Amino acid sequence: MMRARKRYRDERGASLVEAAIVTPLLLLLTFGIVDFATLLYVNLALESGVSQATRYAVTGNLMEDPDNPGSQLSRPETIKAAMRKATPTLTIPDSAFSFSYMPADGSSWVAGTGGPGDIQRVTVTYEWTPMTPLIKPFFPGGKVTLRVESTMKNEGRFE
Repeated sequence: MMRARKRYRDERGASLVEAAIVTPLLLLLTFGIVDFATLLYVNLALESGVSQATRYAVTGNLMEDPDNPGSQLSRPETIKAAMRKATPTLTIPDSAFSFSYMPADGSSWVAGTGGPGDIQRVTVTYEWTPMTPLIKPFFPGGKVTLRVESTMKNEGRFE
């Protein structure tokens, strides 16, 4: 009887059991914090990038095509390139972009990039996937859809 009581009072290994219980919880908390910090970074990068891309777009300038030196990119491709240049850490597919404009004398949005005097809107819809498996079920499809847009009035070309 005395031997059994002594065995139950033995506390060797208690720290190991406590560590085995607490460590996964701390790792989940840590990676959850990293995931949400990354989500906020991606959102901030997208907002800044779409603003810079729209600023470039309203000037009407076109970038040189890197694949064909001496020729220029189209206006939508120039806007996409400006966005990607402003957000080098993100991979933004072409399908994430949409362009619309409101004619100077109009009252509704039209698909396209517009011209001088029109109001230009650039919209980027980006899907971000959390890296922590236990956080993914909280979002539909395990992804977060971020939508950012910027609207500015197109300028006339400055020569």
